Amino acid sequence: MNHTEDASASHSCCTPSRQPSSQLGVETSLLSVAVSRVPATGDGIREPVPLPGGEFLMGTDSAEGFAADGEGPVRAVRLSPFRIAPYAVTNAQFGAFVEATGHVTDAERFGWSYVFASFLPAALRRISDRVPGTPWWCGVRGASWRAPEGPGSDADGRGRHPVVHVSWRDAQAYCAWAGGRLPTEAEWEYAARGGLEQRRYPWGDELTPGGEHRCNIWQGHFPTKNTLDDGHRGAAPVDTYAPNGFGLYNTAGNVWEWCADWWTTDHNRQDTPANDPTGPAEGTAKVIRGGSYLCHDSYCNRYRVAARTSNTPDSTTGHMGFRCVFDADA
Repeated sequence: MNHTEDASASHSCCTPSRQPSSQLGVETSLLSVAVSRVPATGDGIREPVPLPGGEFLMGTDSAEGFAADGEGPVRAVRLSPFRIAPYAVTNAQFGAFVEATGHVTDAERFGWSYVFASFLPAALRRISDRVPGTPWWCGVRGASWRAPEGPGSDADGRGRHPVVHVSWRDAQAYCAWAGGRLPTEAEWEYAARGGLEQRRYPWGDELTPGGEHRCNIWQGHFPTKNTLDDGHRGAAPVDTYAPNGFGLYNTAGNVWEWCADWWTTDHNRQDTPANDPTGPAEGTAKVIRGGSYLCHDSYCNRYRVAARTSNTPDSTTGHMGFRCVFDADA
């Protein structure tokens, strides 16, 4: 892929978007959650990591990036202290939320979600809708966080895997229940960098230092051959690989992570740092960050820490999840 091509053409390869809800006849209002807030830990997951905030350089001007995605210009940002979960929310944690609240996800209410085609048995691939231009994505009836590969699959044995097939609205509802919120894009990038300024990845500039895999991405030739050199065909447990300098796991690869911000590519250099930026007031798509197990340098290297893309708030796929942040004094 030419890294300077139009971003709208590349978004669907990363994260296909749900068709407008009006075409599907489904009510899309987010269900309210009227329950007491609970701690965000569970299933042995560590407490949120306190971060001091302060000033950092956001974005990149590197030629290897996708200019049309608004990765640049590099700009100074100043953040207030906050706390962030060291891991993406797991199936076990999300299951506890559903049990406590009765929340029904967007994928369940729509009745389908996007699954990577090679994960499906041939019979299911034949009856599933392919995404035009990106035939490795199938709209699968019955796919949800409970059945990540559609009918016949389940999340058994994947309690510590990141929950997927969750929309931005599902993620927002979980975070509110847990007493937190989704990270702003600036908070996410600051945390993902782990204290390293303007590095390509959370651990430095080399993808596999000393031949060691540091993230769960595609190896081989996308989308037909995955050599599995990193040991993972799909999503890996949330504590796979070494954490970054702040103690956060899998901020590159594994699953895309929803952010609070509406999508924009209109970024400007400032004479002074922007304080706690939150993105535009409105929009049609939300920012997602971090890349996934389907990213590959020959096609989409958006597992770099400055890379970004977006999806509509009701869209769900088998490679999008999220993590929560919490105010420092919460």
